This record gives sequence, C-alpha cells and structure tokens, in this order.
Amino acid sequence: MRILLVYPYFLDKRINEEDVSAIPMGLYSVGAMLRANGYAVDILNGHNLGKAPHRIYQVLGDKQPDVVGFSILHANRWGGIDIARMVKKVNPDATVVFGGVGATFLWEHFLTHFPEIDYVVRGEGEHSFLELIRFLEKGKTAIPTHIDGLAFRKKGKPFKTRDREPLADLDSLPMPADHFTFQHISLTRGCPEECTFCGSPALWKRRVRFHSADYFVSQMVRLRGKGVDFFFVSDDTFTLKRSLVIDICRRIVERRLSVVWAAISRVDCVDEEILGWMRRAGCIQISYGVESGSREIRDRYRKRISEAAICRAFDLTVRYGIMARAYFIYGAPGESDRTIDESLALLRRIRPLSAIFYILDLFPGTAFYEDYKQRTGASDDIWLDRVEDMLYFETDETLSQATVLDFGRRLRQGYHALLPEFAEKIDLVDDPDLYPLHADFLSRLALTFSHGDYAVNPLVENSLETAIMLFERSLGYHPDHRAFWGLGLVYQHLRRFDESVAVLQRGIDHHKTSVDLHMALANSLMRLNRYPEARECLEAFPEHPRIVEQLIRCCRSSGDREGEQTWTRRLNSLQQR
Repeated sequence: MRILLVYPYFLDKRINEEDVSAIPMGLYSVGAMLRANGYAVDILNGHNLGKAPHRIYQVLGDKQPDVVGFSILHANRWGGIDIARMVKKVNPDATVVFGGVGATFLWEHFLTHFPEIDYVVRGEGEHSFLELIRFLEKGKTAIPTHIDGLAFRKKGKPFKTRDREPLADLDSLPMPADHFTFQHISLTRGCPEECTFCGSPALWKRRVRFHSADYFVSQMVRLRGKGVDFFFVSDDTFTLKRSLVIDICRRIVERRLSVVWAAISRVDCVDEEILGWMRRAGCIQISYGVESGSREIRDRYRKRISEAAICRAFDLTVRYGIMARAYFIYGAPGESDRTIDESLALLRRIRPLSAIFYILDLFPGTAFYEDYKQRTGASDDIWLDRVEDMLYFETDETLSQATVLDFGRRLRQGYHALLPEFAEKIDLVDDPDLYPLHADFLSRLALTFSHGDYAVNPLVENSLETAIMLFERSLGYHPDHRAFWGLGLVYQHLRRFDESVAVLQRGIDHHKTSVDLHMALANSLMRLNRYPEARECLEAFPEHPRIVEQLIRCCRSSGDREGEQTWTRRLNSLQQR
C-alpha cells in the first residue's frame, strides 16, 4: 500500500512562519513505524500550500496514495479538510485518516460533519495506525472494532473503540532519525501539570513517560550525521527528571557532538547544576511559561509557580549563559489594567532576553474550553465556522477586543523598551571554563540587536549601541569569531571604517582562515579606498566563489580592467566545476 502522511496548512498567515513550518514529531514517529514494518511512506509538509492547491494535486497524482493520514493540531483542521476533499476527488477509493491532538478531541465532530474523513486515530498513533493499515490491506468489509484508539462510522454514526493504553516503553518505537531528517526531538511524552489553557492534561492524563538517555542521544547523533546541528527539544518540560537530563548532557559533552539546542522547562525544575550541564552540552535557550505577573491570573491558569521561583530561574539561566525566554498569556478571566501592570512589574524583575505574548485561546480538550461549553451551552459545532480558533475574550462580556488588544500593546511596548537595559544588566557566573560559552552567548544576543529581530523592531531603541556593548563584552571573555565579525559589520554600518578594519584584523589574527572575516575586512578597506590591501586580503582564497566575486568588484572599483577580466575568468572556471 502507498501511504502519504500530510501536515496541512493553516488559514491565517503567521508573522513568524517558523511557528507553524515544522512537521509535528508524531508524524515522523508514525512514518517511522510504518517504514520499519515494510510500508512505503511519504510525508508532505503542506503548511505553506494553502494558496497552491495545484501543488497538492500534483503530489496526489505523483504518489497515488491508497491511504492519506493527516496530522491535525486544531488550527490546521480546515487545511486537513480541504486536502481530504482533494484526495477523494483524485481517488474516491483512497482512505482518509485524521490523527493528532486536534482530531483526538474532535473525533465525533469530524465524523459527523465531514464524510471525506473515514477514520480518526485518537491519542498515541503509532500502533493504532499500523494496525489500521494492516486491516485495510486485507480488504475486509467489516469494521475494525478490535483496534484500540480508533473512531469511525458504525451504522452511519460516529463510533469509537476502546482507548489505547499508553505505550509503556517509548524506546521500543522505531527511531524516526533512521528514516527522516528533522530538527525537533523530544525526551518525554506528557506533563504532570494541569494548566487550564493546555490540552496536555486531557490528552496524556497528567502521566509522563521518558525515553532513555541512550535513545535520545543516539537520535541526536544520527541526525547530526545528516548535517543537523541545531535542535528544538520540544518537551513540555524537558528537565522533569533531573538525573536523566544531566546524564544526557554528559553524553553529549563526552561525544563532542558540537550541537546547539533550545528547550522548554518550568521555573521550578532547574537549578545551577542542571543549567551548567545543559550549557556545556550546547543549550542556548530555555523557554519558561510565566503566563502572568499576577498571582490571581496564574491561579486561574492553575500555573502553580511562585514569583520567587520565577525570579530565581531567570536569574540562574542567564548567569549560565543561556537565553531565558518568557511566555506570557493575556486576556484571561479577570484580566485588568492592574494585572497587566503586575506582569510589566514582573518583567522588570526577571529581565527576560526574549518574550512571547499570546492572547488566551480556547482549544478543544482544555479546561477553559469545557468551562465555555458549560457556561454557554455551546457544542463542538462552533468549529463548523471556517476559523482557526476562538479567543477567550469573545466569550466574556467583561472583556472587549479593544481592551485586550491594548493589553497586548502595553506588554510588548513595555517589554521592548526595557530590552537594552536587560542586556546591560546581564550578570554571568565567573567560571573560566565557561568563558568561551559566555562569549558565544553574548555574541549571539548582540547579533539579534545588530542584524536580527531587535534590529528591525521600532520598539527597541539604541539597538546598535546595545549590540556594540554586547560584542565588546563577548570579546572580553574570549576571541569569539561571531563577535569580531558582528562588531566589524556594525562599525561598517555606522561608517566607522577605521574601527571596523581594526576589529576585523584582530579577528583574523585569531581566525586566520575565516572567509567571512576576510570578506568583511576587504569591504571596509575598499570603503577607505585601500584597494591593494583589500585585494591582498582576498587573494588568499582563490578557490572561494564569493571571495572571487568580491575581487572582481574590487578590481572594477579601482579601475583595474585587466585584473577584473582575470578574476572573471577565474569565477567562470569555478562555476563550471
């Protein structure tokens, strides 16, 4: 059987496409299970195909799948429905299967209203989907009531089989890295908390299962062998089992994997030792769910964390040279100017170097959603509207759209106005073994102010001055390549070419074979009309096309027609290899 697994598109355009571009890990795990059992499986990342149905039809025509499985989060459910209709149009006999957290909570809704959906896999999907494929392969006309974790129509009405017991041994699953290449990895499934805005408590029943350190690191090693050197560790709380995380970090360090990664944790699940090991193993960012500076609002979220724990975690994380990112959710029941002021006050205390502010959404499977249905008598039929989600304030007459949007504006403006101060107050632990990592941390952050998100954000003032301060602090710890390069580029931008030449030359003294440093230095020298020095700087790399292109520009600018022709021939030769 030919099987196609699809990650459907969303309706609304994101400011940051990265928020929705990554295929969910569960889809890779299902695909690995099928391939390990001999089935031909392809995966289509359709997150950006909402306005390109012809490309979807082309894939369906090329692959001619017998079964198409969809990963439904919730906000992409209409993309899934649209593509399912395309599947049936191309091949009415193809089987359409919905799975994922969104399908798990809305299985009855989907089977009631959308005839193009044949089956829904509820909960953990690897074994349920494999068993369904084997059933379909046999071509039986009966219905698969014996397969746990499914839903389908029985006598024309939605019917679900028994819930599937959670897999006891996660390491028994085939390793997705043996079959696919990706950046998102996880150590756990589940979360012990019961946040009212999150579907995890209902999906995983507040139970947590763990991969072993060997499985986790082995997967990272295999992906590193495929060229992946940056990872998103996507667990709800990566550091739940302290000894396990330290074991993982020791193995990464011992293997000298040369990877960087970002993780998610809770403020009450970190300490100095675990942060030290995480930094040494390549962790550059930890995201924490703070949600609100108001104790009252955090209680409504059932976010059982104290302000003291929040402050301690952010202070320690930054001290070990890890970017501490804060998640805040606004527009909750009881949100007011006072509670927003409390969030701004907490932001000033914890000084996060990155922060994400979300409006409270209502999603199926969450406690807030169940409360909404009880309050209003609404049913899941509200999702027949072609919308991605429902904002909480739309269900609360005490909150208006204008008020909630103003809350968000105040939070973002207040935070970004404080960012340069937060950067200036960074206090790093004085450990010489960590100095190179401190330099790396500071130069990464500096680049965000000079060339990244903060450089183009009008709410962040004095971004270049902040970048210069951070680059210089970085070089005070270690001759960091990125710091030399970034500082040289900032000086170029400010037309301080002599200073740019000086810092870039210092960088080359430490990093003699750096193409980027040589190109930047040559550019500054050319701005000073020092063309012979610029050429000398570049001619050490005659095999590098970008360098040769710059040599051509250098010769042209200095009026050296013969040199321009010589290097043009050289570039043509390189391009023909």
